[in-house]
Amino acid sequence: MLQETFTDWIARVIEQPRLLLSGHGQRAEDRNLGLGWLYYSLGRVMRPRRAVVIGSWRGFAPLMFGKALQDNLEGGEVIFIDPSLVDDFWKHKAEVDAYFRGLGVENIRHFRMTTQEFVASPDYQSMEEVGIVFIDGRHTQEQAKFDYDSFKPLLAERGVVMLHDSMVVRDDKVYGADKAYTMTVKYFVDQLKQDPSLQVFDLPFGASGLTLVRSLAGEATRPLNEWLGDPGLAKL
Repeated sequence: MLQETFTDWIARVIEQPRLLLSGHGQRAEDRNLGLGWLYYSLGRVMRPRRAVVIGSWRGFAPLMFGKALQDNLEGGEVIFIDPSLVDDFWKHKAEVDAYFRGLGVENIRHFRMTTQEFVASPDYQSMEEVGIVFIDGRHTQEQAKFDYDSFKPLLAERGVVMLHDSMVVRDDKVYGADKAYTMTVKYFVDQLKQDPSLQVFDLPFGASGLTLVRSLAGEATRPLNEWLGDPGLAKL
């Protein structure tokens, strides 16, 4: 059997209607991954050993990061945290594993927990450095802050935190009309923008935008050539 090309893989993902409805700007007509291009590209460029994804309706973001890390020579894994509160989609481990494997990605470890529960688990206590953190759980400023603060100590020096649905304040009925709440991640992002030790960049695409956050403190202040380990560049 011939090895599946990236183009063929994209076609298989786009053919899944439920993977087009998660607000990342996807479009079936031209097999466009929307913000998924960015997720995959960052995973390939940064080559982290580990990425964390908090929340996903049908797994679009975990798939993009998982595919990227799987395609890298370094390998890597995605820690996917979702308590399956929207519906039962993530409740059964065997079905979750089969779902991701069926889409050609085998390096996603799902934890059916809230972030609060995961932080109290042995898996969190033993977790090593994280290169990418993607926050897309309950979209309140309080929860986004908890998610951010929980993984900030584990973030690599050149790591990136991404917050989805970060630019618009609106009602969210994903848990049902009787459990509607107001999305306020933007207010937390506004607070981050006041911190001079952070580089914060909004991308106004997808349903409600995406924000990238990178630390400018500590090792991040070192010249890029030192990071890259090329002493010859130090003279330039």
